[in-house]
Amino acid sequence: MTWTVVPEQPGSPVASALWRAYYTEVSDRWYLLHEGRRTDPEELEREVAAESGADLAPPRGRLLVARYAGEPAGCAGVRLPPGGPAELTRVFVHERLRGRGGAALLVRAAEEVARAAGARAIVLDTRGDLVEARALYSRLGYRETAPHNTAPYAEHWFAKRLG
Repeated sequence: MTWTVVPEQPGSPVASALWRAYYTEVSDRWYLLHEGRRTDPEELEREVAAESGADLAPPRGRLLVARYAGEPAGCAGVRLPPGGPAELTRVFVHERLRGRGGAALLVRAAEEVARAAGARAIVLDTRGDLVEARALYSRLGYRETAPHNTAPYAEHWFAKRLG
């Protein structure tokens, strides 16, 4: 089986399904850890609807979709603010396909998009409970840094120079 990574329009059916899967997983993990429950369905619907992904549409960003054996398997977004570092976001691979190299492939593809847009560095934030994500970023050469934003759930910040 092989992986492919291609740009996708935010809001497409594929992008929307991946965003819902991503948000459901990270939200449920947070609520289970902190409140012993899953995300309230009404809250999930509000949050999914509130994040259209418009910030990942060209020219300000790109949404990348990974497919495994032709089926949508994961995504990664990269924001491209003028004059600043690129920002990696929404890195996600369906649980059943993890451990097959898809996440690293998505991150590297996002880095290439950032380089092609002229970014010299890429940053990201993540939560403490997302230990798999933190391990992935470290393995791919990201270094933990001081906070670069005040995102409400950000607990760890990473950066990487794009040579």
